[in-house]
Amino acid sequence: MSDAALTTAPPPQTRPQSGGFWPQLWRQFRNHPGGVAGLIVFTFIVLAVFLGPYIHTIDPNKIDIKAKNQGPSLLHPFGTDNLGKDMLAQVLAGGQISLAVGMTAMALALLVGTLIGVLSGYSRKLDGPLMRLTDLFLALPLLPLLLVIIMLFRDTLRAAFGPETGIFILIVFVIGITSWMHTARIVRGDVLAIKSQEFILAAKSSGMREYRIILKHILPNVMGPVLVIATINLAAAVLTEATLSFLGVGMPPTYPSLGTLIRFGQQYLFSGEWWILLFPSLVLVLLALSINLFGDWLRDRFDPTTQRT
Repeated sequence: MSDAALTTAPPPQTRPQSGGFWPQLWRQFRNHPGGVAGLIVFTFIVLAVFLGPYIHTIDPNKIDIKAKNQGPSLLHPFGTDNLGKDMLAQVLAGGQISLAVGMTAMALALLVGTLIGVLSGYSRKLDGPLMRLTDLFLALPLLPLLLVIIMLFRDTLRAAFGPETGIFILIVFVIGITSWMHTARIVRGDVLAIKSQEFILAAKSSGMREYRIILKHILPNVMGPVLVIATINLAAAVLTEATLSFLGVGMPPTYPSLGTLIRFGQQYLFSGEWWILLFPSLVLVLLALSINLFGDWLRDRFDPTTQRT
C-alpha cells in the first residue's frame, strides 16, 4: 500500500462560533422576531415622545378655537381637538407622563419586591411574616384600593407639592406599592434555590458577612428574573396609570397622560372626529404591546427550558 493511501485527509476546518456573553446574547435576540419588533417599537416611541417636542414645537396646551376639530394635516399630523389643541403635541406630552409614571412605579415595585423576596428567602425568621404580608396584599382588590388611596390623599399631596407633582407622586406610590407581590414571590423562590448552592456555603464558611453574601452572590444571580419582571411591571404600570386617568382620578387635564387623552377622546368614538381618540389609544396599545414582546424575549433568554439560540 502506498504512502498516499496511508495518509488520511485532515478533518475539515470548522469556523468557531464567536464566544462571549454579548455575541451569544445578540444571536439569541436576532432570532426572536417578537423581541426585535418590540424593542424597535418601544425605542421609537421613547425617542419620539422625548425628542419629538424639540421638532414639533407646538405647545400642547395652546388653544386655537379657529383650528378646532381639524383632521390630520401637514400642520397638525394627528389633527386637533374641540379646543384647537394640537393632538400630536398632546400625545407626545402624554407619552412622556405615562412613561415617567410607569418607569418610576416599576422601579419602586422592583425595589420593594426584590428586598422582601431576598429577605424572605434568605432568613427563616422573616420568611413567615413577609410571605403572610405578601398574601395579604395579593388578597386585596387592587383597583378599589387604588381609588380609595387616591381619594384619601389627593388633596393633601396637592397642597404639599402642587397639583401636578402631588398627583404624580401619589400615582407612582400607589401603583408601585401594590405591584411588588409577584416580584417578591419569584425572587424568594430563586433565593431559596441559590442559598443552598456550594458557593454560598463556601462564602459562609469563609466568614463573609451576611449582607456581603447577599450583595455579592445572591442579588447578581436573581437579576435575570428581575429583568423579566421589570418589563411586565412596566407595561402593567403604564396601563394602570391609563386606567386611573381614564376614570378621572389620575393626572389633571392640564398635565394629561395618554389615559386622560383617551378619556376626553372617547366621547368622539361615534362622531366624525375619530382622530381625537384613535392616536392616543394607538400609542398606548403599541407601547404596552412592545414592552410585552420584549419581555417575552427576556423570558426566553433567562428560562433554560425555552431558551433559543
